[in-house]
Amino acid sequence: MSPDVEIVTGVGVLDKAMHVLAAVIDEPCSLGQLQAKTDLPRATAHRLATALEAHGVLRRDTAGRFELGHGLVPLGQMAMERFPLAASVRPLLDDLRSTTGESVQLFVREGDQRRCVLSLESPHQLRWTVPEGALYPLDVGSAGRVLLGDLGPEGWVESVGEREAGAASVSAPIVRGGQVLGAICVSGPIDRISREPGKRFGAAVVAAAAA
Repeated sequence: MSPDVEIVTGVGVLDKAMHVLAAVIDEPCSLGQLQAKTDLPRATAHRLATALEAHGVLRRDTAGRFELGHGLVPLGQMAMERFPLAASVRPLLDDLRSTTGESVQLFVREGDQRRCVLSLESPHQLRWTVPEGALYPLDVGSAGRVLLGDLGPEGWVESVGEREAGAASVSAPIVRGGQVLGAICVSGPIDRISREPGKRFGAAVVAAAAA
């Protein structure tokens, strides 16, 4: 396996296939671009991409580039339908984004990591983008620490340049029956969100999480 391919399961072919799929999330890729992004041998990249295409996970666009496949659409819809928290939180995140003017996210815990399941971007040109579906560690970043149960006296946790230099965030937990179901987060560039994001947006994030 290429040293750049993240070993998640230890099942080499599966990890490589997911690496190929991740490579086209931002934009369609020619075989050459796919090879460059994944650092896989050309024959391996082609074999995996065409196999994913056969399963409908990838497709070819009009230029012959590999793109996300239509087979993912019903899977994504079913995943969202079976996770009603995301549908409930979306209008709250939309309001929170309007109130703060910053990017907002919903994170849930998956084992020893956290996954972004909803992400609404700030209207500012300079903004902090967190892709939906992205996985991050729990021990860094305000949302991760919230999911670990690390909570400040005012109900929020802030992070300044902790996971990535130049970024700050503040998060609060969604709690039901004493169980933390997820974390709502406001994030943005330190230059605009300040080095005290909790002081600036903590109350709004806590209110959204409580709602």
